[in-house]
Amino acid sequence: MRLSVNVDHVATLRNARGGAFPCPVEAARCAVRAGADGVTVHLREDRRHIRDRDVERISAEVATRLNFEMAATEEMVGICLRLKPPACCLVPEKRAELTTEGGLDVLRSGPALGEAVKRLAGAGIEVSIFIEADAAQIEAAARLGAQAIELHTGTYADATPAARAPQLERLKAGAAAAAAAGLACHAGHGLTYDTIGPIAAMPQVAEVSIGHFIISQSIFEGLPSVVHRFRRLITEARG
Repeated sequence: MRLSVNVDHVATLRNARGGAFPCPVEAARCAVRAGADGVTVHLREDRRHIRDRDVERISAEVATRLNFEMAATEEMVGICLRLKPPACCLVPEKRAELTTEGGLDVLRSGPALGEAVKRLAGAGIEVSIFIEADAAQIEAAARLGAQAIELHTGTYADATPAARAPQLERLKAGAAAAAAAGLACHAGHGLTYDTIGPIAAMPQVAEVSIGHFIISQSIFEGLPSVVHRFRRLITEARG
């Protein structure tokens, strides 16, 4: 299982004060040195955290699998086609939200989503869609031509320990549906030390993307230590 570290919140901290520190590019380098298999960034329409130059520098300067999270807009498709990262993930985006609140509704999407998938995949970029663990949504993503999905794990991760079991079963069913549809399965949103194990234990899940908890916990432990611990937890769960 690949571990992709989202460095958006390093940019959030930088932007709160202005200036150049802390640097999300250096955070990406540090995460990779510590054992991360990739780096995730979400370039939002309002540029609230990661900025264009951050993405350009990480793409050019950090030898890793860059996962470019993006809304399926003409602007973002153009940026992704110019940079040609190894992978992109199409996500819903609302100006008022603090963070992504749920999966993209593929069933109700217009033709622009399918056109974006076609253009991005045609450029050799692995296209994933951030989605709820719903069989109909997963099948719709496959019909659009996506190569992968990323299951939204936020509801599971935010639940109390006693309430996680049904959410986990829903995610297991989603991972199985993805495999049946011929899609690679990724997972992410809200995962922590306490919640990564059951997700990592799912054999269909090839990649997890973790950001806020890793960057937050790094204040106390340091980024390399947090990445090392996640790598160990993933290895233990997979074993």
